Amino acid sequence: MSLFQPLSLAIGLRYLRAKRRNGFISFISMASILGILIGVTALITTISVMNGFQDELRVRILDMVAHATIEGVDGPMLDWQRAVAVSHQDKRVLGAAPYVESEALLQGYRRQGAMIRGVLPEEESKVSALASKMKVGKLSDLKAGDYRILLGTELAQALGVGVGDSVTVFVSEVTVTPVGPVPRARRFTVAGIFEVGAQEYDFGLAVIHMTDAQKLLRTGAGVSGVRLKLDDLWNAWPIARDLADRLQGQYRVRDWTRDHENFFRSLKMEKTIMFVLLSLLIAIAAFNLVSSLVMLVQDKQADIAILRTLGLSPGAVMRVFVVQGTVIGVIGVGLGVLGGLLLSENLSHLVHFIEGLTGSELMPADVYYISGVPTAIEAGDVVLVAVIAFALCLLATVYPALRAARTDPAAALRYE
Repeated sequence: MSLFQPLSLAIGLRYLRAKRRNGFISFISMASILGILIGVTALITTISVMNGFQDELRVRILDMVAHATIEGVDGPMLDWQRAVAVSHQDKRVLGAAPYVESEALLQGYRRQGAMIRGVLPEEESKVSALASKMKVGKLSDLKAGDYRILLGTELAQALGVGVGDSVTVFVSEVTVTPVGPVPRARRFTVAGIFEVGAQEYDFGLAVIHMTDAQKLLRTGAGVSGVRLKLDDLWNAWPIARDLADRLQGQYRVRDWTRDHENFFRSLKMEKTIMFVLLSLLIAIAAFNLVSSLVMLVQDKQADIAILRTLGLSPGAVMRVFVVQGTVIGVIGVGLGVLGGLLLSENLSHLVHFIEGLTGSELMPADVYYISGVPTAIEAGDVVLVAVIAFALCLLATVYPALRAARTDPAAALRYE
């Protein structure tokens, strides 16, 4: 043993290396390491999966939703051409496109409510990925005056229609006739079907040409607003607010975080709850560590008494068992972090292997919208898990170490 090696550290490490008389204590120690390993691995993997799903859903939603929107306050936005021109002059804006939007009732073979969005096909590709989401037909099939409509896959199924069928669109505005008010309606021909992979759009959105939407809703030359795609979506609100101020009028500004605030807040809450619940696994493993160290202290009563009579202070005795708990924690947490990273990186391959082995699909795309298990490892989450797990292991050493420090040498050696 080196003269420069602290005595408490040396004794603690020797106890770990030495073959214990009581095999049950060794088993409990190994169970503690295994419990910490499993808990850390499970927590890192679960959080990575939730991050992956959140990122996947965010990408799919942002493929369809504008990063920011500038809308008129009272009635349609009439000077939208100027708003588009001002937006294009800003280097932070990647694309700007006008739109007309309203809730409507669609009737095919069945009825279903949906959001009707009127767009300019040549401009829409600048702010959304709708053109790349088409399963049947093309976005360019929308022609002004032809009254064609594009439906989400689930919406088309709910209406019982396909390409070439007719769909009648009823809007909330009414037309006054001699026989009374009549709901305003127009028959459209289904020109295409798109699939985004998010129910909000696949089940709740129908797209028509903006000119047809203006005629249906009688907005004249006005539009509902201008949708923007920005180079920095995290600064969408201040950029859109700055553009609205340049227009020198009364405008309402929205960004993607406000449009989907509840959705992303619920995802964050689910992640937090899962983090807390799975942290209990690590806490249980730390409790096993307490049991292991308490039994070790009981087993080493004579050794502790001899060390005390040789002049080892109570604080030094405490550090002996803190070292043991710390080493067990480091091993368990280290292996758990490694296992969590490896499992997270290869989880999709593991799922595909199990699916091939069992012949069943664990995550059907028609149910979960996502095939496979997306994962996203964030360094901050991994560090937080490791720190919490290690802190619990250190906390678990307090009681056994205090108990060892309070050992009475005379009582311990009485029957030796």
